[in-house]
Amino acid sequence: MPHSRWQVLPPLTPGSIPQTAAGSPFLYQLLHNRGLTDPSQFSSFLAADEGLQNNPLLLPDMPWALRRLYQGLLRGESIAIYGDFDVDGIAATALLVEGLTSVGGKVIPYIPHRLSEGYGLTAAALEELRRKGISLVITVDCGITAHAEIRQARKLGLDVIITDHHSVPAELPPAMACVNPRRPDSGYPFPELTGVGVAFKLLQALHQALGRPEALSRFGDLIALGTVADMAPLLGENRFLVKHGLELLNHTQRPGLQELIRCSGLMPGRIDAEAISWILGPRLNAAGRLAHALLSYNLLVAESAEAGQRLAQELERYNAERQRLTDKVWTAAREQAMAQSGAKLILAADEDFPPGVVGIVAGKLVEEYYRPSLVVERGKKMSRGSARSIPEFDIVAALAECRRWLTRFGGHPLAAGFTLPTENLPRLHQRLLEMAETKLAGLDLRPQLFIDAEIPLSRLDGRMYQEIQQLAPFGYGNPVPTFLSRRVQVTSYHALGNQSSHLELRLREGNIAWRGVGFGLGDLRGEVSPYLDIVYNLGVDDWTGTLQLNILDFAPSVT
Repeated sequence: MPHSRWQVLPPLTPGSIPQTAAGSPFLYQLLHNRGLTDPSQFSSFLAADEGLQNNPLLLPDMPWALRRLYQGLLRGESIAIYGDFDVDGIAATALLVEGLTSVGGKVIPYIPHRLSEGYGLTAAALEELRRKGISLVITVDCGITAHAEIRQARKLGLDVIITDHHSVPAELPPAMACVNPRRPDSGYPFPELTGVGVAFKLLQALHQALGRPEALSRFGDLIALGTVADMAPLLGENRFLVKHGLELLNHTQRPGLQELIRCSGLMPGRIDAEAISWILGPRLNAAGRLAHALLSYNLLVAESAEAGQRLAQELERYNAERQRLTDKVWTAAREQAMAQSGAKLILAADEDFPPGVVGIVAGKLVEEYYRPSLVVERGKKMSRGSARSIPEFDIVAALAECRRWLTRFGGHPLAAGFTLPTENLPRLHQRLLEMAETKLAGLDLRPQLFIDAEIPLSRLDGRMYQEIQQLAPFGYGNPVPTFLSRRVQVTSYHALGNQSSHLELRLREGNIAWRGVGFGLGDLRGEVSPYLDIVYNLGVDDWTGTLQLNILDFAPSVT
């Protein structure tokens, strides 16, 4: 794991803090560091209440989508919800199927098979839905780049409403409506909704039109799952959706989620965004990576404890297999990466790479090398891959410049998927490498670690921890506050965990002693010196319930 570039955010002077600002100067600094410069924003951020929500009718094409959906419900049409196979898409599918069924809709789910169908709309799937009597298809978390497929749907007599949140192409597909907060012509105040967030806004608009908005509160657990698992920034409207959703998730009435929580060893009442990211999300994703995502969908909508238990146990088995395959592919991909030493972009490809784990491995390559990374299942004729990137290199924009070699692609600036003829793979690699060499030339390619404040260890106490917790839920866009303390004495240290992957340090500053744990920093134990500058979060030891320092990085102190 490489050391990071430390950037201490500018401290506010006492004179710059308004007299009317609520809370302490320390809390004001943390809020300011998260982009809240107007004190009038503080109360709504800290409360994370409904005041952060926006009018769904402000989303582009929402009136058209609402009109066509209302028409379909009145006519008793058969409606299909066409979702993606990740947690965001699965949760969005469950939300719309349940929400529309509750108002009398005739609704079925359709989630493509990752291995046999691939991402997004396909002509074959649309033809199958038409044969089943479907006349209206609503996409969730996909569809915004499906020009050919939408044209095919129109020929089949299928109307399509697109709800999506991915990057928008220059030309929109010819659907009945394209509801996407990222559209350049969007008047929606918050563009960072996830697929499940956009689906929820469609359902919210419908329920408001029907005069029953109170019926929406039961979907919060699904929204929290999809929003956190998709790494959306937990700011603005997402902050309200996730905070409310976590409250519901901790007391969920869904038998499938109850069983999944039990099987994964989580405690109801203590489930936070981190638990979704590292425990629940990977399990819900496992089915779509190795088999069919409908297994996870069925768990979310299960109506009995017996069904929930069976499905949760299946997900546990798939997740264990996913971990085994990830380790195997990671070993092979890392060997290929080491052979590309010095390159500004990494590509690892093999015919034995399962497509369900290539995205995970690409992310691990970015963590290890801090380079844009692509991992590809290389087929005889066609290849499929996932890309993960760094903030300095927009991978979707780069793939767009290479579209002549691609069959399809899509995603976000930091994460994308693509398919291409195998014979085009060397051309794609060469062109992306050229672009990365140009774009990243002269840059310090180490991850950047933003630090909220430089403070002595003597300032840390339980009251500060409680003040920090007012900013929860934490996640992407709203990280746990990070601090820097200089010239801290190391009284002892040793490796922890399997394969000595973690590092425990006993630290002292004057009469103040702390335990620090560096998760994943075991390889750096040879760099520990008697006095260190440390970057850390203030956390709680799960076993003892006492405060500890979660060490993110360190460096020898300069005398």
